[in-house]
Amino acid sequence: MNRTWSGWLWHALQQSGLIRFFLTLGVVFAGWMHLQAQSQLKPDLTVVPPKPMREFRGVWVATVSNKDWPSKPGLSVAQQKAELIDIFDRASRLRLNAVIFQVRPSCDALYASKLEPWSEYLTGQMGNAPEPFYDPLAMAIDEAHKRGIELHAWFNPFRVRMPGGKSAPASNHVSRVHADWVRSYGQQRWLDPSEPAAQQHSLAVILDVLRRYDVDGIHIDDYFYPYKEKDAAGNLLNFPDEPNWRRYQAGGGKLDRSDWRRQHVNQFVQTLYTRIKAEKSAVKFGISPFGIWRPGNPKQITGLDAYEQLYGDARLWLQNGWLDYVAPQLYWQIQPPAQSYPVLLNWWASQNDKKRHLWVGNYSGKVPESWPAEEIVNQVRLTRRQPGASGNIFFNMTSLKNTRLAKSLSERLYQQPALVPSTPWLDNQPPAKPIATTTAHALGKLRINFQAGDAETPHLWVLQTRTDGRWNTEILPGRDKSHELGRLEARKSDLIALSAVDRCGNLSSTTVIDTRARK
Repeated sequence: MNRTWSGWLWHALQQSGLIRFFLTLGVVFAGWMHLQAQSQLKPDLTVVPPKPMREFRGVWVATVSNKDWPSKPGLSVAQQKAELIDIFDRASRLRLNAVIFQVRPSCDALYASKLEPWSEYLTGQMGNAPEPFYDPLAMAIDEAHKRGIELHAWFNPFRVRMPGGKSAPASNHVSRVHADWVRSYGQQRWLDPSEPAAQQHSLAVILDVLRRYDVDGIHIDDYFYPYKEKDAAGNLLNFPDEPNWRRYQAGGGKLDRSDWRRQHVNQFVQTLYTRIKAEKSAVKFGISPFGIWRPGNPKQITGLDAYEQLYGDARLWLQNGWLDYVAPQLYWQIQPPAQSYPVLLNWWASQNDKKRHLWVGNYSGKVPESWPAEEIVNQVRLTRRQPGASGNIFFNMTSLKNTRLAKSLSERLYQQPALVPSTPWLDNQPPAKPIATTTAHALGKLRINFQAGDAETPHLWVLQTRTDGRWNTEILPGRDKSHELGRLEARKSDLIALSAVDRCGNLSSTTVIDTRARK
């Protein structure tokens, strides 16, 4: 039978078995290529992305006398909300990671409370709720958390009324309901810390917020007893706690009056810390004392004696571990030796035997009228170089509207986001390794899907992408379920890394995906 040349060749190959060989080889090669593509979509365990930076970057948002928010009392609810959103937008743009929000300036409330009246700084009249109703603290927590920012609720534990109060006290204000707890001092009114019922009231107010709101921290400042005032003759006024002091002496008390006052403050601080941990152990407790513990500590330091005049023994609280962070208000410049910023910073670090967080208070409000922006920049740099210190808190938010200071912070110091330092004495167990998958879009975008590795919902996600050998880090809210890379970023990124972070700042191991098989 006649055959063409090609037909004869095909017959010969069939007879020799070479066709079967080449077909088998093709199947094996295709399978190998498929496995290679699949392996590139699985975690690449040989790649270790850089650890995210750890640094506390906080700001105080003061509501007393409308320093930061709202800008004035009596604004419409829409205006109040817009101003509050702007605060958190600004914090996010500056890559801050914590807002310390004043919720109780003077035995009043910037949140819905059954224990104390609505603040006059909100509506213009103490006791009047916002209309239409909303809860500023609940809103602040939501706005913070949707941006991956911590919200610490800031309380003044004993201040009752400021000199500039504009409206009459509400019928349920402590000055009217429990006038026997309240003392008049100069132009102020104050809860007497030596009154056990007054202490219990302030504890109840703070713990009520802790139970009902998803706060990340509880914060109190340096106002335990009031700063000293003078009478018309220029003499220092004594705090009017004479009846309780005499009662203590009559009962056989041996402390002198200053130690007796400090004892009440120490008792309040210790009890508050213990109660916070019993209710929600992961919520941090912080105090921002006056920046000088006592003059002469260290030797060159002069100034107000907070130990003797405010009766706050912040060194004792730090050494006993009755707080999770201390934020001494180092509101002085670097150079003058009498209140030298680096000298005081080093002293506070040297007292921190239990290794609690040292997050320094910086007086950014001095810029630009009194200080150049460079002063604050250099203070942050000094803090970073000080062993034992791990962050800064700026007073106050309004000062960060200063364009030059904000630009210096965002472009020179806070170029990348940072995680709040972990708190291992509260919890040192990292969350489970998360699950990450990717979904490609027709337009070239890439969606990264997040899933917790166990039943615990992460507090934050750390998402890192590698482009041209360089890693970029984003810190995202734990409520997020996915994140989308734009077309250009998706095309250029070859590795994606995902980690989970819990409420105490513990970081999980990392899931890494190689995206090159999709390209």
